[in-house]
Amino acid sequence: MRVVSISVNGLKQAVDKGFFEWVDQVSPDVICMQDHRMRVVELEDGDFRPKGYEGYYLDAENVENGGVGIYSRIVPKAIMMGFAYPAADMNGAFLQADFDSVSVASVLIPSARGSDEKQAEKDDFLDAFGAHLQKTLRKRRQFLFCGNFQTAHLVSDASPRHHKTETSGFLAHERDWMDRVIGEWGYVDAFRRVNGEKNQFTCWPEWAEGWRRQAGCRLDYQLATPGLKNIIDDAWIDMDTRFSDHAPLIIDYQLDY
Repeated sequence: MRVVSISVNGLKQAVDKGFFEWVDQVSPDVICMQDHRMRVVELEDGDFRPKGYEGYYLDAENVENGGVGIYSRIVPKAIMMGFAYPAADMNGAFLQADFDSVSVASVLIPSARGSDEKQAEKDDFLDAFGAHLQKTLRKRRQFLFCGNFQTAHLVSDASPRHHKTETSGFLAHERDWMDRVIGEWGYVDAFRRVNGEKNQFTCWPEWAEGWRRQAGCRLDYQLATPGLKNIIDDAWIDMDTRFSDHAPLIIDYQLDY
């Protein structure tokens, strides 16, 4: 099972840049897309679904501020929209597809750059999502939470530029939240489970002086429940492919979904 996570910063422009042609080449089984910035009624047009895939979507109340989607080669057993947190529903931030062997969710944590109010909203979201992650561990199935978490976990997950900047995405309490998820609660950072290479970034924000200075950070994750830990086969970031300021994250699992 090959799973792709990609934050597109607007699906229309990503499609114009060749997103679906790239999908044909990489041939994932499931694609978790974030920040599509479209209405569901628009997305249901066949022009916005790669050939051979089913599409499922959730839009944001403010269409320019989020939305998530899942493309799948097979029809899921069930689709879950949201996780009982109104702010996530309003921002179109959580969509889950349940398959026979695993549930896969596309997640978009809100960006907090720019104001204390946005930071408070992000912190509240992390608290609510953290509670959901803890409840999930009590269920008798395996889960993958894939998406843009708007936070670099470790020092190695961000370039030195971020180490010197007191900005959302690399704040101590945000990284502590990641510590709890991956350390205390036992979730697996699927990428780091099999890939220990240096300078593995998924995002190069313009404010951080962009690609040329390598001012990147790893904001995109696939977090797996502990039962999936030993079936993660391969993981890489396609840093040569850019449909937005995020690069696609691709992970292979020894799993028939």
